[in-house]
Amino acid sequence: MSVLVESIELRLVGIPMTRSLRTSTGVMENSKTTVIVVLRTSEGLKGFGESAAQGSPTYSEETSYTCYEVLRRHLCPRVLGRAVFSVGEFVDGYRDVRGNQFAKSGLEAAFWDVLSQQSGVGMKTLMGGTRHEVEVGEAIGICDSVDALLAEVDARLREGYKRVKLKIQPGWDLEPVRAVRGAFPECRLMVDANGAYHLSDSRVFARLDSLNLMMIEQPLGYADIVDHAALQRQLATPICLDESIRSLEGARQALQIGACGVINVKPGRVGGVLEAIRIHDLCMAWGVPAWVGGMMESGIGRASNICVASLPAFSLPADMSPASMYFESDLVEPTFAVEEGIVQVPEGIGLGFEVAEARLQAYTLASTTVTE
Repeated sequence: MSVLVESIELRLVGIPMTRSLRTSTGVMENSKTTVIVVLRTSEGLKGFGESAAQGSPTYSEETSYTCYEVLRRHLCPRVLGRAVFSVGEFVDGYRDVRGNQFAKSGLEAAFWDVLSQQSGVGMKTLMGGTRHEVEVGEAIGICDSVDALLAEVDARLREGYKRVKLKIQPGWDLEPVRAVRGAFPECRLMVDANGAYHLSDSRVFARLDSLNLMMIEQPLGYADIVDHAALQRQLATPICLDESIRSLEGARQALQIGACGVINVKPGRVGGVLEAIRIHDLCMAWGVPAWVGGMMESGIGRASNICVASLPAFSLPADMSPASMYFESDLVEPTFAVEEGIVQVPEGIGLGFEVAEARLQAYTLASTTVTE
């Protein structure tokens, strides 16, 4: 049975935050801006997706504001009024648009929701997920002091998180990581630089290499794989690529030249769930560990991410902080829960969570409906 999209509502949303998150690229505080996509079909179905780019172009070139405009002007008009039978056909409708991966991912996610409702098959099953629950790790931002960092790590481990990721940057790397490793020798520990270093900083990573880390995430430039390959040859600890992997082809090239030993797969960063599944399959074929990262999505975006994380080759703990960690309240009710480092995978039809539409409206900064 085909799906015919009649209209698409776009909402630029600001979700109030209760605490800030500091990384090497800056501080996120006050609110998380994101774009919620509401897709309506000729059958009266309504699907929700999220384009979860950040408010500023520090993680990638995209922002929530550019997503809103690209969706409105370019992506949505390409899928309206077209009867399609699959996610692949839907995505083909805007394949000529280059880049803009986060914008594309929100539109595609809304289609998965509709397809699940129409077929009566849960999103997890449609995507090929096999697990009923997913292990979750927690990311800890750059802190004001080592003591504050140790307190944060202790709290997250007591809550049962299966892995701890420490954000690092030049001047906040060896001392805090050594302190955490010394205080928590059995902790599954990794670091994430968000591209803050250069190949000339390899001595820092040679010292981190002795601290029994699971991986070093995105140490070098966000668009680089060549220098990452050179650095990986110097280290026993696997490099995990995040920002550098924008597509299946990019993942293949990185693996082929030995630029990494682990891949972080964010559906938003690679253009949607379908591309994330293809990268998952590539990692499975190569025998390379992979895991699902996050962009501090609301529960709308987390719903599909959790389903993706249930695929068999995503063997490492995912980034799935509960909304209560940073947000005043979520856009789904009830929100998903993380208990003892485990999140349950939605088994129902569609998102698996009820959208809190009154709250969505209250947090809306701008909205429009595309009908042609």
